[in-house]
Amino acid sequence: MTNKKRIIEVLRTGQAQEKITIQGWIRTTRKLKEFAFMEVSDGSSLANLQVVLNQDIPDYENIIKRLNTGVSISIEGELVESPAKGQRIELQATQVEIFGDCDPETYPLQKKRHSFEFLRTIGHWRGRTNTLGAVMRVRNACATAIHQFFQSKGFIWAHTPILTASDCEGAGELFTVTNFNLDKLIAEKKDAIDYQQDFFGRKAYLTVSGQLEAEIMAMAFENVYTFGPTFRAENSNTSRHLAEFWMVEPEMAFCDLEGDQNLAEEFLKYIFNFVLENCPEDMEFFNKRINTTVLSNADNIINNEFERITYTEAIKLLEKTTKKFEFSVEWGIDLQSEHERYLAEELFKKPVIVTDYPKDIKAFYMRLNEDHKTVAAMDILAPNIGEIIGGSQREERLDFLEARIAQMNIQADDIWWYLDLRRYGTVPHAGFGLGFERLVQFITGMENIRDVIPFPRTPMNAEF
Repeated sequence: MTNKKRIIEVLRTGQAQEKITIQGWIRTTRKLKEFAFMEVSDGSSLANLQVVLNQDIPDYENIIKRLNTGVSISIEGELVESPAKGQRIELQATQVEIFGDCDPETYPLQKKRHSFEFLRTIGHWRGRTNTLGAVMRVRNACATAIHQFFQSKGFIWAHTPILTASDCEGAGELFTVTNFNLDKLIAEKKDAIDYQQDFFGRKAYLTVSGQLEAEIMAMAFENVYTFGPTFRAENSNTSRHLAEFWMVEPEMAFCDLEGDQNLAEEFLKYIFNFVLENCPEDMEFFNKRINTTVLSNADNIINNEFERITYTEAIKLLEKTTKKFEFSVEWGIDLQSEHERYLAEELFKKPVIVTDYPKDIKAFYMRLNEDHKTVAAMDILAPNIGEIIGGSQREERLDFLEARIAQMNIQADDIWWYLDLRRYGTVPHAGFGLGFERLVQFITGMENIRDVIPFPRTPMNAEF
């Protein structure tokens, strides 16, 4: 095979008179009397490569009849300077091999713009569209940036369990995992299920977070991060919720709330920079076709110092404004998206880190402040999306943690190992969580979170 290349490489660095082979799928064709044009994509770039076929290629008459949108193809040829406006180079074909035909009458992706709702019904094809192709390239760049950022800082990637017996947040929105024959249990009409007879000898779930296990790893390796799938059995059929999504959760020993904020801000700036450098055409596409604030949002993240205020200061600012909110504002509430977006978009016009939230609206593991009313928590609020990162300094003092879990009616026996971390060599430590799909949604400007993951899992939907 002659010098096989990806199309993105050809478009960026290909030179006239270079003999190459490309492989991909036909996006469009124009069949004229003596020659034909094709636009071919292999998914590596937003732009297609134009291919010209003349009558002198082998088996031209037979091949030209089969050149339909969606056909998979391999083309050998020579690059030439393109006379057409808007493209630097094109491929003059010398040999064509068709791998798979495609019936133009039944192929779902016609030469028109399809709605995202329709594309969700044919999820196995939507990666071939411009928008979803661009989303997946940006998603890949985000994942690459996450690993590069943490690895460059000496973090260890901790593979925390997907099957777990713990509920990190205590929210109870868990998917139960069992090896029982459920049809048999229903037929037997048992009053109660004896989970001691199940596979793990106890109740087991799909994880909602890798944080607690990451804390275990941090107590041995200092700086770790998790990056993997998490699950919430939350019956929310909205554009913001998924039942299966990916989380990034770093955990740092010998770290306080300020260090947590510093790392989170640096982390976001790094990812946005990486995506702009590696997916410039895709980002231009999103800015033009999806949301005209995409590039200005990226600039806002990269080139501004994030504002830092306490929750108490945030409440005072919200109470002073003349803006009418759907949800009322008073100290002790959990900030709603409208409050978060007002702070980031209208008041400060840049990302805002809010710290020191009331303890009663936060999780049991967050460190109690000296006022005994607030905890050392932090959320990063970004324009156009609201909360993008949530984190805290963890409670490292055994007596404080025991009092907190008793207050919240959490069974100490269920997290005995978590308490052990405070008994033997405890240290101040902190971490945060970033919902990966929300990050991709924010970067691309996509409205629905179901369109930034290849196979969305939502209520009544588990295709593929």
